[in-house]
This record gives sequence, structure tokens and C-alpha cells, in this order.
Amino acid sequence: MGLTIKPGTEPQALAPYLDQLDLVLVMSVEPGFGGQSFMPETMPKLRALAEEARRRGSRVWLQVDGGISERTIEIASSEGADTFVAGSAVYGADDIEAAVTRLRDLARAASLEA
Repeated sequence: MGLTIKPGTEPQALAPYLDQLDLVLVMSVEPGFGGQSFMPETMPKLRALAEEARRRGSRVWLQVDGGISERTIEIASSEGADTFVAGSAVYGADDIEAAVTRLRDLARAASLEA
């Protein structure tokens, strides 16, 4: 089971459910349409959820959706995300396979540094 939080939702809203969840999706843009700019102010929410999940020993997946690109995937990964939704960065690329590979490599490297 999964839940999503929008940029305006506090991570504490998920606290009662965190132990029951398989996935938490942190929206780093307002939901509605693609191509929006990444909102870095959403990363403290992701960090708080990652810390709480670690504290509880939870194996919840922490996913980020919105404005994920080569520039932002490292930020999200270092804050605790382990899965990503990348639309424009992938489907707007000349070589989709290369774009996905590059994003994976960047996320992996950032998670190892965190």
C-alpha cells in the first residue's frame, strides 16, 4: 500500500500509517501536469520521512515525483529517496535509454555518498 504527500502536506500526517506502508511518494511539484520545476523546499519532508523510517526499522520505499532530472536526482537521493519518477527528463531526451542509465548512475552515486 502507498500514500502520497503533496508539497503542502506535512510528513507527520503519515506517521500513524508509516509502519503499514510499502511506498511513500513525495511530490516535489504540485500534482497536475508535467514539466514543472523541482521544489527543493520539499526535501526536508523527504529527509524527515527517511529518518523516521530508519528509526522504526521500516522498509518503506521513498519515491520522489516532480522535476526529477540529472540535476535534481542527486539531491533527492541524498535526502533519502530510493525510487524516482522522471517524465520530462526521460521522454524529452534524444536517447531515452541513455537518459535512464544516467539518472540511475547519478542516484546510485548520491545514495552511496549520503
